[in-house]
Amino acid sequence: MNIRKFTVYKQSNGEENIIYLSGELDLSAASELSAVLDSVVSQGDQNLTLDLKELRYIDSTGIGLIVSVLKVRAAMGASFRIQHIPARIQRLFEITGVARYFVDGELQFHNQGRAERKEEII
Repeated sequence: MNIRKFTVYKQSNGEENIIYLSGELDLSAASELSAVLDSVVSQGDQNLTLDLKELRYIDSTGIGLIVSVLKVRAAMGASFRIQHIPARIQRLFEITGVARYFVDGELQFHNQGRAERKEEII
């Protein structure tokens, strides 16, 4: 019996792409998420949201994927939100420094697509 540790589901309505993650996002699941993200991350005219409500675990590979999306969307001046972040994962975002690029779970843009934050995204 093969129980999936990770699932990813995409919902699109023409204005927004919402990616729902559940289970454990680690190295073994990264390629599955990467394939879904690759199909939507460059669509700058549509909002992009990651919903982490059902995510139980994320490792450095998963955090790296989120940082990659953050960089691309910031460079494009396109919106990127993360919603329903479980407390344990929020803590990891704080420890790794990812959380500082979000205000209430959303990367904020002003002034023709320049990120509100002054820190360089590395």
